[in-house]
Amino acid sequence: MTGNEPPPDEWENHSSQSGEESAAERDLDIDVSEVVLELQPVFEAIGHPRRRYLVYTLAEETEWSLDDLATKLAAWETDTKEANIATLTYQEMYTSLYHSHVPKLVDLDVIEYDDETETITPGPHAVQVLAALEGAGGSLDTRQEAHARSEFDREDTQ
Repeated sequence: MTGNEPPPDEWENHSSQSGEESAAERDLDIDVSEVVLELQPVFEAIGHPRRRYLVYTLAEETEWSLDDLATKLAAWETDTKEANIATLTYQEMYTSLYHSHVPKLVDLDVIEYDDETETITPGPHAVQVLAALEGAGGSLDTRQEAHARSEFDREDTQ
């Protein structure tokens, strides 16, 4: 160790002060909270496939209406173009998100939800949960990450 390097117990703090940011921070364009989300809430957040899909959407856009999100997730789950989603499939997804998955992720501070506008944005722990998903790679669900990273829906709108 040279005289300019910090002692090993200060490396983590030293590297965070250097301005380096994770890929998740860049994707979401927000700073990581100084409070690190514990592992158990991360697993609760990504324990259900719909919540994983929802978190993946935050890497694509940082603001979603609940309507648009329900349509996108229904398309991903059924492997169907957004324009071809049946009304019943959309309504089931909307209800599931509204009553179950959005409140769960709000409670875990992964997302923020505005009741008046029905808008979803990343919460203080979104970066940690997205980083956990990216770190887990395709071992959770390769189809989910492929949808999140592909041009799947965009081809339909062009």
